[in-house]
Amino acid sequence: MADSERRAPAMPQDVDEKTPNAARVYDYYLGGEHNFAADRELGDKVAQAFPVIRQTAMLNRAWLRRVVVDALDAGIRQFMDIGSGVPTMGNVHEIVRACLAPGDRVTVVYVDYEAVAVQHSRIVLERDGATEWAAIVQEDLRHPDAILAHPDTHRLIDFSRPVCLLMVSVLHFLGPDDGPGQLLDSYRSRLAPASRLAISHGTVDVLDPDDPLQERVTGLYRGSSNPSWMRSKAEIRPWFGDWPLLHYPDLVPPSDWLPEPDMELTEDERTARPFMWCAVAEKAP
Repeated sequence: MADSERRAPAMPQDVDEKTPNAARVYDYYLGGEHNFAADRELGDKVAQAFPVIRQTAMLNRAWLRRVVVDALDAGIRQFMDIGSGVPTMGNVHEIVRACLAPGDRVTVVYVDYEAVAVQHSRIVLERDGATEWAAIVQEDLRHPDAILAHPDTHRLIDFSRPVCLLMVSVLHFLGPDDGPGQLLDSYRSRLAPASRLAISHGTVDVLDPDDPLQERVTGLYRGSSNPSWMRSKAEIRPWFGDWPLLHYPDLVPPSDWLPEPDMELTEDERTARPFMWCAVAEKAP
């Protein structure tokens, strides 16, 4: 593999409607409207190769809600959602507002580098009257110093207090030469005790080594602005460092992490279940 194929592309400068983008494709999977024809075309091609991709996205989105609610129950009131994507139903600020009493102080910082995601996030936050306690930062997740030093981050996040750092279905868009492990070390080192790190990541651990599905799906994403790299549980687990995992001793599929008591998976959801790993870790005192 060439060096250029081991690193995610640089942050785009302008909106490119002709090149598919992962955030907008994900929005399409979730039934959103903030996507272009090229995004829908790629989404349809991926769905042909992997018919339960939409169920995978929906299970991941439902997991995000449970992670946020669990953090709120633990007393965390600051959230950073890095790689937040195009806003659709069930955004972090919507979840916390539905769970907390009026006047209960909470802050949310979204981070994404894709212009459409940023533009629509700003529109949604303004529409929801949330701009005093929530903001969107346009930046590449590979630039933690810039993200953590951004004026909106400083306005809303007190790093002497616990933060729930969310990296939901975004790290598989980093190549091996982007150094995802080192990046996670950098983020974790800035966070106070009792902070949490939540990660979900695409995987093909369930497949036989000679199954061509991984190459079909990742091959399709190579034609987008966000090529992807599927990883094994063994590759993802070290990204949590020495932080203990919460609730489970190891990574689990999103549908298995604190499932609702009455949650029953459809046949397609059961098929989609093992194609994502997730975990939440907490920094010890």
